[in-house]
Amino acid sequence: MDDCLFCKIIRGEIPASKVYEDEEVVAFLDIFPVNPGHTLVLPKVHGAGFLELQNELISKIMMVIKKITPAILAGVDAKDFNFGLNNGALAGQAIAHVHWHIMPRFEGDGHKLFAGRQYEPGQAEAVLKRIKENL
Repeated sequence: MDDCLFCKIIRGEIPASKVYEDEEVVAFLDIFPVNPGHTLVLPKVHGAGFLELQNELISKIMMVIKKITPAILAGVDAKDFNFGLNNGALAGQAIAHVHWHIMPRFEGDGHKLFAGRQYEPGQAEAVLKRIKENL
């Protein structure tokens, strides 16, 4: 994708603070980090969303994430982290090239995650039934 910001980084057209790189995966520091060390991990092949990726590539990305996360945490003196994927605009994905976030966390950092709400009576059962019908 010629206009994709992440593809431009992968091609070396835009600089990035790379944490890791191999033939299939690249990881670099987010330029708008939740906290220091916030790292993005993505495949070098362009794909807008998670469901577009081949299973083997997803497995490879997960292994890279497991490998680099201890180094990220040690590098910023953090012991906890959030790990996430925003898939699609409604989920907060700002760049349409699938990528995972590794976000070191610190006491009192102010980052908020979920504001859930309970199911209405009978709603969970109906949702569960529909999900199982689609498996």
